[in-house]
Amino acid sequence: MSVSVKICGITKPEHANLAAYYGARWLGFVFFDKSPRNLTLQDAAAMRRQLPSSTERVGLFVNASHDFIEDACDALDLDWVQLHGDEYPNEALILKNRLGVSIIKAIGVSTAEDIDQADMFAPHVDAILFDAKPPKGSDRPGGNAHSFPWNLLSGRDLPYPWLLAGGLTPENVRQAVQESGAHAVDVSSGVEDGPGRKSGDKIEAFLRAAKAVR
Repeated sequence: MSVSVKICGITKPEHANLAAYYGARWLGFVFFDKSPRNLTLQDAAAMRRQLPSSTERVGLFVNASHDFIEDACDALDLDWVQLHGDEYPNEALILKNRLGVSIIKAIGVSTAEDIDQADMFAPHVDAILFDAKPPKGSDRPGGNAHSFPWNLLSGRDLPYPWLLAGGLTPENVRQAVQESGAHAVDVSSGVEDGPGRKSGDKIEAFLRAAKAVR
């Protein structure tokens, strides 16, 4: 079974359509003003009709108000909401019921004990995303091109769907999948020429590399 891929931090329709063409399952859109990949609601609404219909759309939020998340869902017709801040488990459930979307909860990882934090969210969400904890001094919880030891996930029979993120590139995604056992991966900075500047060539290379892993 090939690895499912989420290309996150999309800001241009051409990159969304390229990712879809090469087999991405999810497209991620960031609604967080400290990110170089941030979209305004106006940006999102303007891009909506130019996006492919073959992929699922994920909005990434960091401690955002529920009203703002709802507005973003409407602007971009989101299928998923990714909570990447300090949200509580019951908040995930409230949003799931209120908006009728699937929920991903991001968990920052640096040690094996961090993985256990997912247990409190798993009953209330549709997937967990394991991402590297941000480096000291960073004002962004993700998209920092940092990884964690992938073998922390190896051999764990986790009873919920999960994705691997953090420092993934076309060059290391095979190793990351093999060491972690991931069936789904999430990439943002690893397919960029600079912060917030996606590379079509790197998107293609990442998706080819991920799909070739068996």
